[in-house]
Amino acid sequence: MARFILFVLLFVLLYAILYYLLKDTVVRRKKLGRESEPEELVQDPYCQTYIPKRTAVRKRVKGRYHYFCNKKCLRNFLEEKKS
Repeated sequence: MARFILFVLLFVLLYAILYYLLKDTVVRRKKLGRESEPEELVQDPYCQTYIPKRTAVRKRVKGRYHYFCNKKCLRNFLEEKKS
């Protein structure tokens, strides 16, 4: 009976040590899982580069949304459309 109690205490101690050492790794893995999900890419109609949709500059032109990599491309695109 004493061996069993010693074994259980050793198991609990080992579990606590491993949990303490690995808890940051588990948290990091969960965060990375969310960040590593694929992002939707959109193409800039002016310079033809692909950019993540969430960081793009969005502008509605003639009832349709266009996504640009920066404001300079947006300005150039609008000037091109005017002429």
